Amino acid sequence: MIRIGIVGYGNLGKGVEAAVFNNEDMELVAVFTRRDPSSLTVNTPGVKVDSYSNMAAYKDKIDIMINCGGSATDLPKSTPEIAELFSVIDSFDTHAKIPEHFSNVDAKAKANGNIAVISCGWDPGMFSLNRLYMNAILPNGNDYTFWGRGVSQGHSDAIRRIEGVIDARQYTVPVEQALASVRAGENPELTTRQKHTRECFVVAQEGADKERIEKEIKTMPNYFSDYDTTVTFISMDELKANHSGIPHGGSVIRSGVTGFNKDVKHTIEYSLNLESNPEFTGSVIAAYARAAYKLLSKGETGCKTVFDIAPADLTYMSGEEIRAHML
Repeated sequence: MIRIGIVGYGNLGKGVEAAVFNNEDMELVAVFTRRDPSSLTVNTPGVKVDSYSNMAAYKDKIDIMINCGGSATDLPKSTPEIAELFSVIDSFDTHAKIPEHFSNVDAKAKANGNIAVISCGWDPGMFSLNRLYMNAILPNGNDYTFWGRGVSQGHSDAIRRIEGVIDARQYTVPVEQALASVRAGENPELTTRQKHTRECFVVAQEGADKERIEKEIKTMPNYFSDYDTTVTFISMDELKANHSGIPHGGSVIRSGVTGFNKDVKHTIEYSLNLESNPEFTGSVIAAYARAAYKLLSKGETGCKTVFDIAPADLTYMSGEEIRAHML
């Protein structure tokens, strides 16, 4: 059994817990939190909830630690810390800072004889792998990524931070005309605004200035100002009834050409339709935890990404079973 520890018990931590439960070669040993451990009740019977500061006591009890913190401020600090004690996986998704994060984690993991896998999930993660496959197969072409229709947890949180907002959900929605053009192999040049729209459902405090809230949302830099954004004010009952889930998904597409005249068109598309973003992400992470365990057993150390890990290492099946049933 692969002994798993989870750091952080938000939506992703709970998704990882569900994934571990559904993999027969894994067992959850402990959940670590910066909150009061007595305030958490986990779904897996018999699993210890302990303080983040007590992790070192589990050094010989856990094979792979899964870090479920946030990418903005937590993972850049905590994943290198954890890599000093354990082999570790995270879902770091700030694309521009992945090289820096990789370097920091790699140094700590190598120095302490551990394996780390960063940026596991569906983007970065599964979409990243498919971009690589697509570019290798069709070197002459263009990449397109469409996200949604789905809830963006980061954008929803940004709305909730506006004065007068009680709660909110934000959906990222692909522009159908742009998606159809890409799928038709037209290779369009698309701006940010032409690829996605944003739909916001907001619960405002009684008496709040809704015009001000809507303006703050639509003009928010890095989140909404570059998109056509609609804001709909609803009641808390409506939010709970119609927007309580965390669905997401999307498509990564490459439109390319082959032939001596480069006039033969091809389109490759990989799509996801996820009823629960954190549960799917947790399932991807669990598979890479298994791969990390296999690499560790072979004596490998240092940081890896999804590009460095063979598909065969992700599964519990033997090579014979893979060749018989998957090839």
